[in-house]
Amino acid sequence: MNATTIERRELGRFLSIAQQRFDRRESPAEMFSPAVDAEWHKLLGTPDYAMFSTEHAGTVLGHREVQGSGPIAWVAAYEEAYGPLPDIWFTDADGALDQAAVSRYRETGTVVAEWDCSPTGGDGDDEAVPSTR
Repeated sequence: MNATTIERRELGRFLSIAQQRFDRRESPAEMFSPAVDAEWHKLLGTPDYAMFSTEHAGTVLGHREVQGSGPIAWVAAYEEAYGPLPDIWFTDADGALDQAAVSRYRETGTVVAEWDCSPTGGDGDDEAVPSTR
């Protein structure tokens, strides 16, 4: 599986988990992976995004810039559905793996990270296309 395929697969899984969190009225899922986020930004604003998001989340999820740091709340739900997070979640947009972050996750089962965006609900209140970075 090539890098773009892995990132796209993980983006689909993320959108699915994100919608499950919205359905349960939980906080938005935090996008902490620069590699997966880069794939999200490539897909946003293209004609394919609506179909991709609907396929994985059942609706078109929006995108918003929101900064934060702390424990990533959706990891347990991801692991229940798909197993342990793959290394791509700990990889930057240039392909460099943060081995220390992977090791902490493998040892503790938790992820503590920073993020700068998250999905928004598919209720039409938020724009599905991000502002230009």
